[in-house]
Amino acid sequence: MYTQFYGLTEKPFGLVPNPAYLYLSSRHQNALTYLEYGLAEKVGFIMLTGDIGMGKTTLVRHILNKVESEMEVAVIFNTMVLSNDLLHLILSEFEIPFDSGLTKGAALELLYKYLIDCYSSGKKVLLIIDEAQNLSHEVLEEIRMISNLQTDDEMLIQIMLVGQPELKEKIASPALRQFAQRIAVSYHLSPMEEDETLNYIAHRIKVAGGDPDLFEKDALTMIINASGGIPRVVNLLCDACLVYGFADSLEHISANVIEQVISDKGGIGIFLPGVNDGDNGAEFADNSAATKKDNVKCSGVSVREYSELYSRVALLEKHVEQLQTTMEKHILELESRADFSRDQLINTLKRMVIIEKQQNLKIAFDYISRKKDK
Repeated sequence: MYTQFYGLTEKPFGLVPNPAYLYLSSRHQNALTYLEYGLAEKVGFIMLTGDIGMGKTTLVRHILNKVESEMEVAVIFNTMVLSNDLLHLILSEFEIPFDSGLTKGAALELLYKYLIDCYSSGKKVLLIIDEAQNLSHEVLEEIRMISNLQTDDEMLIQIMLVGQPELKEKIASPALRQFAQRIAVSYHLSPMEEDETLNYIAHRIKVAGGDPDLFEKDALTMIINASGGIPRVVNLLCDACLVYGFADSLEHISANVIEQVISDKGGIGIFLPGVNDGDNGAEFADNSAATKKDNVKCSGVSVREYSELYSRVALLEKHVEQLQTTMEKHILELESRADFSRDQLINTLKRMVIIEKQQNLKIAFDYISRKKDK
């Protein structure tokens, strides 16, 4: 749509995680170093946390591109599961054939055999669990038990947990003390600083073949304030700005375009309350040293507070959707079991009726025979 107009080879601010666009801020560089260290040292558990849209998945995909040739990797995305389902998911992701009715013990045995085969052939094994904050205590304990599959001197499987900040809180609970002690490497991703956000925007435009100075200085300042340094929010704003700029045939994106995007309630995935009411617009400060993005207000609510609220609502909606999927699955299982039980009952009753008929016939035959003898 706007790519040709702005001399871009593709959209630079897509929402799908793309390792080709990875920008290593100081925090992302630290996270990458920690994760690579954990993999190189073959530690058991590695944990990466951060708020929604912080770039966790992009970072993990970047690592996967580097290690997939030398490791067997499985990635679990559906974390709203019971402990019995988890092992089946793991077997499926590692492409290990198994019967659907496999017991937990038999599934563990299959997994252990697979890990031994990989160890014998010199292959490392990595299990990545995304959205790990959704895992129940029971499932987390099951994962800890999987990590016990090891030789006398070496781990057979490495496990990387990726999730929201709630994951840290969950693992810190006394009930999961043993689990917490297994985590050898962990890192929490936080928002980018102002200069990093500027470099992030320029980097993505440059990778897409465009002019890094496409956004004017005042416009960049407003994006920094409105995004709170969260990469996904930056992408949402910048992509919408390019659409608006293209529609108005603007060679560069000005502060007016950003104001228009922020005040528009529809279509870009974010909405700042009050900015479209006319009375209370967004109050964007200048670029002085006293300016702090946490202080930018919309109807009395800071952009940072709104961003956090929006992230939590989005997470809650995702949880509800996953819970609904899980409930529907279990309802189908219960209905299936009910159908099986009903069929069993009907077959049993049929057999009883047949036996009863046979007994009645025998009684009638005996009665007739006795009458004939008399």
